[in-house]
Amino acid sequence: MPHRAYLFSLRLAHAFREACIDERYTTKRLGRDVMAGVTVGIIAIPLAMALAIASGVPPQYGLYTAFIAGFVIALTGGSRFSISGPTAAFVVILYPIAQTYGLGGLLLASLMSGVLLLIMAFMRLGRFIEYIPESVTLGFTGGIAVVIATLQVKDFFGLNIEQMPEHYWDKLAAVGEAMPGLDAMATLVAIATLAVMLLWPRLKTPVPPHLPAVIIGSLLAMALNINGAAIETIGSRFSYLLADGSLGAGIPPFLPEFAWPWSRPDASGEPLGISWTLVRDLLPAAFAIAMLGAIESLLCAVVLDGMTGKRHSANSELLGQGIGNVITPFFGGITATAAIARSAANYRAGAESPVSGMVHALVVLLALVSLAPLLAYLPMAAMAALLVMVAWNMSEAPKSVHLLKTAPRSDILVFITCFSLTVLLDMVIAITTGILLAAVLFMREMAQMTRVTDITGSRRMEGARLPDGWQVFKINGPLFFAAADRIFGELAQLSASARGFILYMDGVTILDAGGLSALDKLISTCRADGTQVVIADLQFQPLRTLARAGVKPEEGVVRFYPTLDEAVKAESQLSPT
Repeated sequence: MPHRAYLFSLRLAHAFREACIDERYTTKRLGRDVMAGVTVGIIAIPLAMALAIASGVPPQYGLYTAFIAGFVIALTGGSRFSISGPTAAFVVILYPIAQTYGLGGLLLASLMSGVLLLIMAFMRLGRFIEYIPESVTLGFTGGIAVVIATLQVKDFFGLNIEQMPEHYWDKLAAVGEAMPGLDAMATLVAIATLAVMLLWPRLKTPVPPHLPAVIIGSLLAMALNINGAAIETIGSRFSYLLADGSLGAGIPPFLPEFAWPWSRPDASGEPLGISWTLVRDLLPAAFAIAMLGAIESLLCAVVLDGMTGKRHSANSELLGQGIGNVITPFFGGITATAAIARSAANYRAGAESPVSGMVHALVVLLALVSLAPLLAYLPMAAMAALLVMVAWNMSEAPKSVHLLKTAPRSDILVFITCFSLTVLLDMVIAITTGILLAAVLFMREMAQMTRVTDITGSRRMEGARLPDGWQVFKINGPLFFAAADRIFGELAQLSASARGFILYMDGVTILDAGGLSALDKLISTCRADGTQVVIADLQFQPLRTLARAGVKPEEGVVRFYPTLDEAVKAESQLSPT
């Protein structure tokens, strides 16, 4: 199927080669890529820092992720407009890892997830994105949004909470206990930042709302701090070690150094080290990161395909994501994947190829080395407001409301289950349970669609001369394990007094091992009772299944005919009325 080749192809740098080598890459296209890359880079700078903080690490590690992973994945991936970097979806996984294992554990888990993504790419698993129902994706993304928004309450209101508890209800309890200590000045900065982000798009300017929002929030915080407020900023919360042993405020204005992830500090500040026990303990989290990264990046690519009319290569995108997440942790970068909002902004800004993603990465790099002192003035309340807006956007609330109003009950049940489990327990449990529940409900619906009908006296059989004591039954629907026992049980009851019967099976598209086993039981029962079975009009798949199982005609027990008419005619001649 050539039109589905994008789901199976795999080649390194697929998008770059397709857009810049296979197609003619002109100076004009380069100019458009540069403008789009600068635009998205400006958006990415505060977001990368805010997402790193939300993940439990200092803000510079978000910038490292944005420019290293952003460049590598754009160069090696399979979606020409995707922008990769830290994303909000990972926060619910990364934050607990950072609290338990420190930066070193977080980087090691990211490295392991990159290896898993490479394995998924080489196994060509990209096509399986088609099998994740929308009710599952909306459920877990909505749940993630709720958790992210909850984590921002502390900085949004300037609350004094040393560390957020692990479980959601405990988080709410901690917020409730700390709420009387609300910092009015920090709250004012957060509300002002959020208001700018909400109102700025109405001006219809090409400037993205995040930039004026954080600038206005920072200027307001500076003015309030000058007048005696104590609004926390990146510079006051985070510090780094200088070469002379002194501490610098904010983020370090120099490039990250290469280091083994396991040589980075654990939660107690000591080098993490590496052992099989540690790898085993981090493996479930790494698998969750890889699964979420694959889902997010491929969903982003699908969205961009719909916007642009282009086709991504699913497995090539997984390959690029894997390479990026293997390389980035060695330089201090956390987990990265494609970000839908930034990718959409990239395309709308005029991007032509993955070069825009590489330019975006260079803009972030330039900000790190030249604007670090200014970035230290960003207030934590403004960062929290920024993430609240990110959480709202990723929740896709209008889609969720539409699903709840219009979808079948089974999809609503899957959505509510995924949403609730993501918030209350764990995203991996939520996705696994959601997919399994969706599969079970789908199988139940498919099984209910399979019917057996006595058509002996129907209009279809007018003029047919059936032998005395014979009946004709038509089966419609798939004969698989969830339906077959019920269907053949009903058939045994309907044919209890018959000398023989014809099974008209042109409506049976699938016969699986469960269906084959149930059919064998029916034939055995008919053999014991002396009832003859005639099977007519088998489709290709059921016929192939019977052939592979070695089911053959048996004199006086079971016979096969290519059509119903031939079966009726032959049986009339064998047993004349």
